Amino acid sequence: MRKKVLVIGAGAAGLMAACAASDSGAQVTVLEHNEKAGKKIYITGKGRCNYTNACETEDFFRNVLRNPKFLYSAVYGFDSSAVTEFLEENGCATKEERGKRCFPASDHAFDVTDALVRHLNRNHVKIRFHADVTQILTRANNDEGKAPRAAAGVRLRSGEEIAADAVIVAAGGMSYPTTGSTGDGYLLAGNLGLEVREPAPSLVPFTVAESWPMELQGLSLKNVAVRLENLESPEKGKEEEKPVRRKKRRPVYEGFGEMLFTHFGVSGPLILSASCHADFQAHPEGYLLHLDLKPSLSEEELIRRLEREFSLQPGRELRNALKALLPERLAQIAAQLFAAALVNPSAKGGADRAVYTLNEKELRELALFLKDLTMTVTGTRGFSEAIVTKGGVSVREINPSTMETRKVKGLYWAGEVLDVDAYTGGFNLQIAWSTGHLAGECAAQ
Repeated sequence: MRKKVLVIGAGAAGLMAACAASDSGAQVTVLEHNEKAGKKIYITGKGRCNYTNACETEDFFRNVLRNPKFLYSAVYGFDSSAVTEFLEENGCATKEERGKRCFPASDHAFDVTDALVRHLNRNHVKIRFHADVTQILTRANNDEGKAPRAAAGVRLRSGEEIAADAVIVAAGGMSYPTTGSTGDGYLLAGNLGLEVREPAPSLVPFTVAESWPMELQGLSLKNVAVRLENLESPEKGKEEEKPVRRKKRRPVYEGFGEMLFTHFGVSGPLILSASCHADFQAHPEGYLLHLDLKPSLSEEELIRRLEREFSLQPGRELRNALKALLPERLAQIAAQLFAAALVNPSAKGGADRAVYTLNEKELRELALFLKDLTMTVTGTRGFSEAIVTKGGVSVREINPSTMETRKVKGLYWAGEVLDVDAYTGGFNLQIAWSTGHLAGECAAQ
């Protein structure tokens, strides 16, 4: 008799789990509550699907933020080269781009999903759509072992019960809920008494308190540096006070790269990475985001650069003189902000003042200002714009060598539903492929 395996979720982890389980001889059925498979895969990488990163495996783990050691067996057993080989063998040509990011050669994400579904069709795997799983069924475990219970199947919202020898939960997280990621896997885990770490959006844009970033909507900055710091809550009795700068703590993130101003605040690769380290549940008061517009120059080097630029046209207005160093719109805003921040300026005129009127102290203050343009981060854009979810089923509940639940024999977990996440660049999809493949193989044994 072939072992019967049910896979909950037809996303990246679920489809790969079904491929691995069926390759290992199991009779596999995939249960998906959407109307099609791979709905989230279609939107990854802006529709191109950055399906993995071809970096060395050691570098891969350095890009995993939470519980990287938990992934050792899964990733070493099915790494980025194995994923690429799988796609190529199933009719999806691939290519590698900057930063070792891998994409389908066609630049169409559906080619990745098609390769997975094509493999499943060859293995006679059935995918049932509009199938909402509401409960994992268990029975007493009569086999020798520590787990007192064993998976027996699932119950659907319709009331139908489907028996199985093993169940793999690959229901995703809560990011991009329009693709079907609504946290169902966390409910299934909680109903079984498993620990679930509070889910939160990650790889997500920031909202800010200041209005000036919105005036720069659409402006992208390259080769800038950011530093994210906690804000301390106001002291008791001083809630009404609103100081310009509250006390700083040790940085929670520092990075270099590209960012984007938006109609709500800031986004872009650098900001998405910073968001992985922000915990608004623990720090509801928010964060300070320090932006260094000229990270390649020291303070003294930037002062000398300003002196050279200003000496060429000493009568030029500050807002225009800064265009030599900054994009035009940013130069305008920076000049206004700097003029407003000056304490006891030696000359009037604000952003319109001639640069020759800046004294040595003010020139130094300008250099410092350009290397520390500060915004107050108030929150994120939530799960609707988050690329991944941080938090999820605690890895302490799972055997990392098999992806099997320690307390329930025959119940496996894979993908974003787990408390494992990484930076952008193909790393999160690789986690899905690796954990899904390991769960599928072990469930079929």
